[in-house]
Amino acid sequence: MLAVWERVWRSPWALLAGANFLWAVNIVIARGIVGEVPPIALAYWRWTGAFFVAVGFAWPHLRRDWPVLLRSWRMMLFLSATGVASYNALSYIGIVDTTALNVLLLQSASPLIILAWGFLLFGDRPTWRQGAGILVSLGGVAVIAAHGSLAALAGLTVNRGDVWVLAALAIYAVYCVVVKRRPSVHPLSFLVAAMAIGSVQILPFMVWEYAQGARITGGAGAYWAIAYTAVLPSCVAYLMFNRGLELAGPGPAGQSMHLMPLFGTVLAVLVLKESFEPFHAAGIGLIGLGIVLASLRRGAIG
Repeated sequence: MLAVWERVWRSPWALLAGANFLWAVNIVIARGIVGEVPPIALAYWRWTGAFFVAVGFAWPHLRRDWPVLLRSWRMMLFLSATGVASYNALSYIGIVDTTALNVLLLQSASPLIILAWGFLLFGDRPTWRQGAGILVSLGGVAVIAAHGSLAALAGLTVNRGDVWVLAALAIYAVYCVVVKRRPSVHPLSFLVAAMAIGSVQILPFMVWEYAQGARITGGAGAYWAIAYTAVLPSCVAYLMFNRGLELAGPGPAGQSMHLMPLFGTVLAVLVLKESFEPFHAAGIGLIGLGIVLASLRRGAIG
């Protein structure tokens, strides 16, 4: 087993594929426990649990980097709010009213949303191909969000769960653009500090949710699902993705995120018995075309 893990640790695509598989399972599980675990409670216990799992490994780095993190408290608050607290809470709220398939396929728009925020926040001007890619990909998002209904799109009566998910993706895209300005500390120090701050930021909303009568009702299965989200997609997947990023570079690592909808779609159909509808295929096709357009370099065609 150790020899297998050592081989995986040296293989960037094995690491990247493994991380995206764990993230896809997280979405399927979150949909599977709707009604058993309140969404904000799931977000809170995911990151609180992940903090306690990871803090022991990160402690030597965290103790050394603490002064730098304190000096950068404003940036840490912002990154924790966008990358941990808001993104996960809104995603879990959204999945209550939509399908795991929709959540997974909408994830494919993330690279284009990141590109748009890069332009708006830092003036990273896209090429005409990237601009065309954004428009085409947003068309795919609209097809999925409107469930293929022109009447729904014209009347702006899209599924509210999809709207929550799109809001979560838009906020996380801000995090992806701004995180390059994070404090210069060890990755584990940054991750554990963000987990802790994000959990504190979620806590008041979880207390409000509890006051509204929301309770964990799923028995042992629900608690095992929470444990999964705290350990594998929050700690192990991030460790694998960061190692794959180190070995392969940001380009391949970013492209690997399109494996998540692929893995998750298969899981959602097999495990949750969800239906893969024609509008899913049309939407993901448009999103994929948009990503291809946005990825083309000058002179790549013609």
